[in-house]
Amino acid sequence: MYEITHSNESSKIIELVSKYIDLSITSFKQIERTVVRVDKRDPMYGGNGIVYLLQMFDEGELTNNRIGAYMVFFNQGDEAGFHTHGSRNEEELYVVLHGQGEYSEKTKDAGIIRKKTVKKGSITAMSGKGFHSLLNTSDEPLIVFVITTNEPKQLN
Repeated sequence: MYEITHSNESSKIIELVSKYIDLSITSFKQIERTVVRVDKRDPMYGGNGIVYLLQMFDEGELTNNRIGAYMVFFNQGDEAGFHTHGSRNEEELYVVLHGQGEYSEKTKDAGIIRKKTVKKGSITAMSGKGFHSLLNTSDEPLIVFVITTNEPKQLN
């Protein structure tokens, strides 16, 4: 189990995640850099444990500032609970880079749940109309790159 006791929690999180993946960003015409901010979700969408979001882009840097972040679940049982992105008109992709987990989805808040084991290399895609969750099922950190896009607006 990982416990963060360092006085600068963000630096400690970046240091721990860097043991598993490269956190460098090469952005067009800019110098190489790393994480711009670490957000702690305790809990995340009503899930269990703590989830960290390592934001790779600054506000205003991209058209959709939520486009890319690493979502990190350090401990078995850490979970992002069921949530939807429908109110923001967004779709979301998860690309698993390390660890193993359980991805769950349902069409409505009280819909039938479909579950899938995910591991390194797995990709999931969720439309803004559905609900989804993610759970770390192993004793290794689960590290997922999250890509959030805006769904095209429907023309009337």
